[in-house]
Amino acid sequence: MNSVDSQSTQTDWHKVADSVLQGTPLTREQGAEILNVSDARILDLLAATFRLRQEYFGHDVTLYYLKNAKSGLCPEDCGYCSQSIVSDAPIEKYTIANERVLMEGARKAKESQARTYCIVASGRGPTDREVNHVCDVVRKIKDELGLHICACLGLLKPDQAEKLAEAGVNRINHNLNTSRRYYEEICTTHTYQDRIDTLKVANAAGMELCSGLIVGMGETHEDILDAVFELQGLSVESIPVNFLHAIDGTPLAQKEELTPQDCIRVLCLLRFVHPKVEIRIAGGREVNMRSMQAMGLYAANSMFVSDYLTTAGQSPEEDYKMVADLGFNIITGGEAEGLPEAPAEFSSTT
Repeated sequence: MNSVDSQSTQTDWHKVADSVLQGTPLTREQGAEILNVSDARILDLLAATFRLRQEYFGHDVTLYYLKNAKSGLCPEDCGYCSQSIVSDAPIEKYTIANERVLMEGARKAKESQARTYCIVASGRGPTDREVNHVCDVVRKIKDELGLHICACLGLLKPDQAEKLAEAGVNRINHNLNTSRRYYEEICTTHTYQDRIDTLKVANAAGMELCSGLIVGMGETHEDILDAVFELQGLSVESIPVNFLHAIDGTPLAQKEELTPQDCIRVLCLLRFVHPKVEIRIAGGREVNMRSMQAMGLYAANSMFVSDYLTTAGQSPEEDYKMVADLGFNIITGGEAEGLPEAPAEFSSTT
């Protein structure tokens, strides 16, 4: 994903930020310029991007904690995923976790200063029994811990979405992952439109939408732009940005890693196109952003803490220090009183 930096050498990104702050949407042409900014001009772009982030989110950072509630055993052929039917990656495989395991995850989320607990299950979509089980656990989490809940369960039927909403699930995650044009290159067992339809079903049931993308799968800049601008029409509350962590045993295992600058360009693009939407740095940040992870938070205002589905992240303590070193605040608290305060040595607010 190499940048060219042609016309963008003449672009004043602070003037573009002024325009966005005044309510003028970023154009696709300007978006393409962002993806082509040279490494030498990354800091200039990032400084302008931070003005948008600061206007709508200040210095606040929100943490998410992810629980792999059902691992592997998936009939879908998503090329990036270690849990798919076409993957030979040596991962744990198990059916949906019981109440004790999911509650332990929720308590760990609370201890980790996360505001949102993400319950993720592999598979094309949940059975009605799995939906009922998740609903029962979510009710208990709400009663005991008051956490904000995001569920990622695959393709949903309208009645399943309604049950989840009634149980207290706040948000459904279902990523677009890439553009409509490129989708068949990474998955053939379900369609791009299937994903759009699930988001619409979740929205109709009254739940917030969390949807984002995976960068680094061999897509073009045009594909990235398609996905980023498609999200504008879906009223998403949160956009997770995954940077491909190429896992041995998956079809995309040999894809080259992104550079940290590539990652920053994408995060800046998302902030300019979606200035008021939560943008979350998700899977692959440690592998792809490396020593420049902290810089991503000048564009994004959220990140996962601890591990991902089948890959390890850096420790929560390292994340807390990274946020504190930036002079940013970890937002703790949730829907009920009594959630944990951040450790005294870290700057945070409730």
